[in-house]
Amino acid sequence: MTSPVQAGADRRIYIDKQSPKAYHALVQTSEAVRAVAADAGLDRVLVELVNLRVSQLNGCAYCLHLHTRAALRAGDTPQRLGVLAAWRDTDLFTPAERAALALAEATTAAADTAAQDAAYATARDVLTDDQISAVIWVAVTINAFNRVSVMSRHRVRAEQ
Repeated sequence: MTSPVQAGADRRIYIDKQSPKAYHALVQTSEAVRAVAADAGLDRVLVELVNLRVSQLNGCAYCLHLHTRAALRAGDTPQRLGVLAAWRDTDLFTPAERAALALAEATTAAADTAAQDAAYATARDVLTDDQISAVIWVAVTINAFNRVSVMSRHRVRAEQ
């Protein structure tokens, strides 16, 4: 069987294409997490902010492209998306969004237990237990997708 790979010197395997059953399971997990987030009362903008912030931290261009478009469709603004990397330095984000972003960052940098403790304490003040769980699941899932795209070197193509 020939592996799906990129052309050129950097011949990475597209692991989503090489192992479609595993990728499909990840997609199903993502769909379940989306439902959990909606059931917890998290709006789509907040979910996309988490997806984007985690993708920024992981340097995943493909997921940044995909979730920027999703955030705009969900009603977020270019201004907020443009300053997301510096969310702590602006008042453009709600307390719930700020708590979710801190929790997502702590989930992504899992070894930093001090950041986890601080993020959890903040989240406890503004999010329900269901919302905290959903935010963590969103962060876990986008971290997994980031790794699929980064390790496969999925490319962002110029839009026409």
